[in-house]
Amino acid sequence: MNPLSVIITLVAYFAILFTVSYITGRKTDNAGFFVGNRKSSWYVVAFAMIGASISGVTYVSVPGMVAASSFGYLQMVLGFVAGQLIIAFILTPLFYRMKLISIYEFLENRFGMSSYRTGAWFFFISKMLGAAVRLFLVCLTLQLLVFQPFGLPFILNVAITVVLVWLYTFRGGVKSLIWTDSLKTLCLIVSVVLCIYYIASGLNLTFTGMVNIVTDSKLSRIFFFDDINSKQYFFKQFLAGTFTMIAMTGLDQDMMQRNLSCKNFRDSQKNMITSIISQFFIILLFLILGALLYTFANSEGIQIEKSDELFPKIATGNYFPTIVGILFIIGFISSAYSAAGSALTALTTSFTVDILGTKGKTEEIIVKIRKRVHIGMAIIMGITIFIFNLLNNTSVIDAVYILASYTYGPILGLFAFGIFMKQQVRDKYIPLVAIISPILCFILQMNSEVWFNGYQFSYELLIFNASFTFIGLCILIKKNKTNN
Repeated sequence: MNPLSVIITLVAYFAILFTVSYITGRKTDNAGFFVGNRKSSWYVVAFAMIGASISGVTYVSVPGMVAASSFGYLQMVLGFVAGQLIIAFILTPLFYRMKLISIYEFLENRFGMSSYRTGAWFFFISKMLGAAVRLFLVCLTLQLLVFQPFGLPFILNVAITVVLVWLYTFRGGVKSLIWTDSLKTLCLIVSVVLCIYYIASGLNLTFTGMVNIVTDSKLSRIFFFDDINSKQYFFKQFLAGTFTMIAMTGLDQDMMQRNLSCKNFRDSQKNMITSIISQFFIILLFLILGALLYTFANSEGIQIEKSDELFPKIATGNYFPTIVGILFIIGFISSAYSAAGSALTALTTSFTVDILGTKGKTEEIIVKIRKRVHIGMAIIMGITIFIFNLLNNTSVIDAVYILASYTYGPILGLFAFGIFMKQQVRDKYIPLVAIISPILCFILQMNSEVWFNGYQFSYELLIFNASFTFIGLCILIKKNKTNN
């Protein structure tokens, strides 16, 4: 697929995206930017959440990881389903009842200002690093397909990518994101289904033949119960998936902004249950696609050096009709920019509301602050992406979940204590607990094989991180004082 075809595809896609963003973002006030005025229909949010949850990392990395872990990722996805149910029936009613704009306001009400700031800063670090990792993968792919053939530098690639994200989110915020994410979800589903169809056709497979190839392959193994020390062990993956979903969705301002834009908590629950069931089957499609891609690569003698290169290399390598490359670009860009756009909006909301503060300020002043913060967040994101490129780390999906294990753990511990315990704690020491917990996790991870007879921590490290925070808060309990 030549660079000009990629550019034409991108221009056409963004022309439609900006049109939708402009129409839906007109006359948006601060409430519309932050929580969509709480008027979004649950079924629209549910459809949009598919595109919001499935990022460019999923689009590229999940098919590629089939060679190393088969369909074992579905163990973690089952955990996602369990985690989403906990969010829907425990966290969502609580947040609606408190009428929160930023979910970290819960920590201020429960503990005090220090914990509030701690939650907001940990979210800021988590989301900025996670969004930068995801956009880094976008930039790598665009560098390979467009910028490198024209001899253009990576820094220009990063600048254009970040500006595009900023442009379609600066006006409408969440109110626009619900509709732009719906467009992206449609593009994502259509692209992966048609890619499966064309690749199966290229292998001369009927539908029945495709099913047989996948089910008979060793790549389609789902459950791993045989080795507790393995990172693929079922209960590690399932529990990690459950708590990762709670932390990265239920305690994430980015994802909860959408859920809180529904008219009431019951509509939000419908949205969340519908979206997670849909996501399960779409991720299954990505794994099926990965099995077919590896089958095709083996039949053609195609060498794949890095798993993240599998889908881009075959889809754009002129092995199939040009439409396959176009579908890959549309699906990849729609999923990647969805995650980046929502992250930028959430970072703007959290920094404006939680860190700078909006209490006592007029609507006009908040608008000015919000717009300046939005630009600042985009610049920081671009710088972070460039730093990731200098570090040359391309194990993207692992990087996302490892970062989440360290940065979302303290947030999960804070909310768990706040919801399930009644005692008050010494608020001013909470930042210290939140810093010590990830350090203890790092020490634990580095020494686990020696200390625990070969046991290797996977993403379940998040649970230990939250547990250390919870224990630290227990130590800080004030005697004879409880929270009503």
